[in-house]
Amino acid sequence: EAVSGAQLIAQALRAQNIEYMFGIVGIPVTEIAIAAQAVGIKYVGMRNEQAACYAASAVGYLTGRPGVCLVVSGPGFLHALGGMANATINCWPLIVIGGSSDRNQETMGAFQEFPQVEAGRLYNKLSVRPSSLEVIPAVIEKAVRTSMYGRPGSCYIDIPGDFVNLQVNKSSVKYMECCLPPPISMAEHSAVSKAASVIALSKQPLLIIGKGAAYSHAENNIRKLVELCGLPFLPTPMAKGVVPDNHPNCVAAARSTALQHADVIILLGARLNWILHFGLPPRYRQDVKVIQIDICAEELGNNVMPAATLLGDINAVTQQLLEEFSKRSWKYPSNSEWWKKLRGKIKNNEERSKGLALQKSLPMNYYTVFHHIRELLPKDCILVSEGANTMDIGRTMLPNFYPRQRLDAGTFGTMGVGLGFAIAAAMVARDRAPGRRVVCIEGDSAFGFSGMELETICRYNLPVLIIVVNNNGIYTGLDANSWEEILKFGDPATCVPPVSLLPNAHYEKIMSAFGGKGYFVKTPEELQNALKASVTDKQTPSLINVMIDAQSERKKQEFPWLTRSNL
Repeated sequence: EAVSGAQLIAQALRAQNIEYMFGIVGIPVTEIAIAAQAVGIKYVGMRNEQAACYAASAVGYLTGRPGVCLVVSGPGFLHALGGMANATINCWPLIVIGGSSDRNQETMGAFQEFPQVEAGRLYNKLSVRPSSLEVIPAVIEKAVRTSMYGRPGSCYIDIPGDFVNLQVNKSSVKYMECCLPPPISMAEHSAVSKAASVIALSKQPLLIIGKGAAYSHAENNIRKLVELCGLPFLPTPMAKGVVPDNHPNCVAAARSTALQHADVIILLGARLNWILHFGLPPRYRQDVKVIQIDICAEELGNNVMPAATLLGDINAVTQQLLEEFSKRSWKYPSNSEWWKKLRGKIKNNEERSKGLALQKSLPMNYYTVFHHIRELLPKDCILVSEGANTMDIGRTMLPNFYPRQRLDAGTFGTMGVGLGFAIAAAMVARDRAPGRRVVCIEGDSAFGFSGMELETICRYNLPVLIIVVNNNGIYTGLDANSWEEILKFGDPATCVPPVSLLPNAHYEKIMSAFGGKGYFVKTPEELQNALKASVTDKQTPSLINVMIDAQSERKKQEFPWLTRSNL
């Protein structure tokens, strides 16, 4: 009995429990998507390979098993590189399958010929082309396993065009069973007791929870550790919700103070990269003691010499720490000077935000918008967020109460991920948590990267709520009057500030064009009405285009070149 390359690929993916595929079909991969649907894999056709790859990577983070991105040769493959890099840098499992030129035309200038396996090596843990049809299942098993084992990341499989419809006898194929779940490693006992001793001697401890902790489903153990030891904790952006943001020990609202004055920092699946200011002065104490817990040995000791290194699965190592502390019965006192300092700072910052949120002036500012969003969104919704100010202020204003329910620009700071992430989250939620809403909060610039994916959202009838926080630009923009004034000076290409976008762009009409609901909002009342209507309608995709003050920023001094006098 004969089987085609396309069928072998689909069957092998199914055997590895792959559930979702995102992509754009064309020569030579169309038959692969058809075969995937035939074996029960869900195929979502996207409008750009970049968004497709972001979507597939988000599935990996949300479910712990990679999604697949399917792309055509040459340009199709190249458009997916952003998603591969983003997945690998965020440490999310992903499989990309790319068609490539027929083997007998290599070096001849074939249609879309490109050295894809070689190019893929920079972005992937594994970049490989099966040497024959017979080994396709083995290569796919290895790619899926490699994407999940150790520190997760992206893997690329190159499929020559002539393999897709080529047939081979089933009896000669090397079929594979599903790979085992990733093995769970633990830290050595001496390191665990060393870490516990350092923590027990701390005067100003701080626990930092990273998205590695979210990925390893360590929420129950981490919450127990926080409560058993009475530790202040700070989540990195995507780790919000591992312990709920409203937990009394959360010090996110005093982030700078907590980092700057902590004498012992416990890193749970977080890296000392730019997001955490590398662990270095002046953002940290010169003598800070760092206890590093990570799945990846090569990460240990980066930028700061650790006081203790615990190599292993975050959930398992947290369990080890819990066992160690249950023997020691040590608890950090909640009436310490450190707690007083942190609570004082939290109170100040929250009052400042509240003051900004309650401003009645129009157009609205970011804080006012997020205040109303926070009041009306379901507590368990999955939040996707990207933009500059939109993402940064949204992170502080919008709480997460559950793990793995915030997706944003991540370690790589990638703009354009929002709609792909929202589509992936909506597909996963539909299967695993029916009724859970996906809310995608985008800056107007960020929305532009993948705006056409609104059609995808409507085509698959995914009830995503998109909120575009529109300030007519990147960081800051111009209002309609200033725009008109500037155009008097001549060609917009020479006069208009590079950060500006068209004022009052009606993004909601794109959603209406595809059959979703669009709202154009200028006041708090209109925003509340649009939010209530969108949250109540659980069937229809909707987009709320919220006009805010074009000059609304966090702190004016961050962008001195954008003051009006310079325009």
